Amino acid sequence: MASTIQSLLRRAVASLLLLIPAASASAQVAAGPGAWSANQTWAADSVNGGSLTGYFYWPATQPTLGGKRALVLVLHGCTQTALGDVIDSSADKGYNWKAMGDQYGAVILAPNATGNLYGNHCWDYASTNHNRTSGHDAILLNLINRFVSNSSYAIDPNQVYVTGLSSGGGETMALGCMAPDIFAGVGINAGPPPGTTTGQIGFVPSGYTAATATTKCNALAGANAPRFSTQIASVIWGSNDFTVAQAYGPMDAAAMRGVYGGTFTKGAAVSVPTGGSNIPYTDANGKLRTTEITVTGMGHAWPAGSGGQNASYVDATKVNYPAFLMNFWFNNNLRASTIASPVMTACKAVVSGNTGTISGSATDAAGTISSYRVVLSGPTAVNDPAAGSGASFTIGYALANGYYTGSVTATDAGTGKTSSACSIGQFLVGPAPAIQPPANLAVSASTASAIALTWSAASGATGYHVYRNGAKVTATPVSATSYTSSGLAVSTTYNFQVSSVGSSGAESALSNAVTGTTTSSFVCSATNASNYAHVTAGRAHNSGGYALANGSNQNMGLNNTFYTNILAQTSAGYYIIGNCP
Repeated sequence: MASTIQSLLRRAVASLLLLIPAASASAQVAAGPGAWSANQTWAADSVNGGSLTGYFYWPATQPTLGGKRALVLVLHGCTQTALGDVIDSSADKGYNWKAMGDQYGAVILAPNATGNLYGNHCWDYASTNHNRTSGHDAILLNLINRFVSNSSYAIDPNQVYVTGLSSGGGETMALGCMAPDIFAGVGINAGPPPGTTTGQIGFVPSGYTAATATTKCNALAGANAPRFSTQIASVIWGSNDFTVAQAYGPMDAAAMRGVYGGTFTKGAAVSVPTGGSNIPYTDANGKLRTTEITVTGMGHAWPAGSGGQNASYVDATKVNYPAFLMNFWFNNNLRASTIASPVMTACKAVVSGNTGTISGSATDAAGTISSYRVVLSGPTAVNDPAAGSGASFTIGYALANGYYTGSVTATDAGTGKTSSACSIGQFLVGPAPAIQPPANLAVSASTASAIALTWSAASGATGYHVYRNGAKVTATPVSATSYTSSGLAVSTTYNFQVSSVGSSGAESALSNAVTGTTTSSFVCSATNASNYAHVTAGRAHNSGGYALANGSNQNMGLNNTFYTNILAQTSAGYYIIGNCP
């Protein structure tokens, strides 16, 4: 009987149903702005001072592996900054990561090293106390967690990677060793291994071998050492690098194979574009685990490839290392399935009388859609895991009067993969309820992590539901005419709407939409002092006898007591010449 009714409904909708506007899901995850963010302020560094600042790139393109985004942490080298050298700014293309973010739908993080370690704003790779709770290690792991735990970015925990140059390369290896449970892959560029000092940058100390580095690496991992079994590593260095000993390159790779365990087969050297060679190593299962790239003629630099900047320890004439790394990580990831999930391409709701008909379509690169699940929220709840199959479906449901929202997902039973949800926007069955949505919705206050809302009471309403970016965030109606949405990301814009709920449980249409933006939580301050005092206080640093403002690297003149400047701290660890904007 049920199937007969369903068949009749399907035939009827072709000529009788009224199309209701609904949100389609041509994309699996939320599209980002496709631009580098403004300068961010993240976790405080109680060891080195200040707070971690930097930038992130959230692409507008979709992820290419498993329906979720990869996250790449990129660490600059000594004397470099995220803004000046890593990110795609208006002046140059930096390390050339934006293109890879777009190609793979990956989020890229570019933080600035806190403090002024080793006198050149380095990362603390040479620490004798690497740990997860303090210093650079802690604030970088905190940064990773901020993005992985924020569902807006749709980060796959199995696709988190780290790479860096020089002190950033050493910190990359330290993080890869300390947190193999977090990092599925590492990319070490001219990075001294754990246990070496800043005075040993240019030479391998007597008695220090790959086995020594393996022991140090295992010690950093502690109880997380078993996760080395699914980590992969790439190492790169220039044949003309006379800053960091070239011998550290193959030593780093050998150390990583040491912690990975088992036997390895050395492959034939393969030429890399612009000159150089790559030596691959596969494990006993035939999986590619490490690569060693020697770049012919490159000095101490990040090889950005064509399109990158070509100054300040960045070389645009050599191999495109971001492109190589992303290809290596994505094709050899041992944690994320290479089988793509189905992708919902469209879904909509159509209404005729008390019949709501849901239709949708999906693609499945791995096979055929086994089933569609329809979920509707409203007076008549629907959770139908067998709404159809194949490339598209249409199904009708008998629904009580009222407003509804919903979603559709597609599943391939053969691969066990399910698509991200295609959202169906609010639609109405029957006459509009007498209860009206609240009026005068407004943002009353904002902090770094919360946005407060107020609205006018609606006649007959016993409560209200709050929607953020189209999704309901209140599990049960709130009785007050105000609400604070918390746990939000700093310096981020959100959309809000509110509905009224009557005594019968009927929900009104959504109110007017408002937008609110969280703050950066930082108050600018300015200090007028001599250049020497600025350097001594950590607001600036010495470079060749000149004082350079921390963060912006603006030249303040000679580092002495005769030159004075006003420095404005516009974010944690970031100073500019002049008063606060």
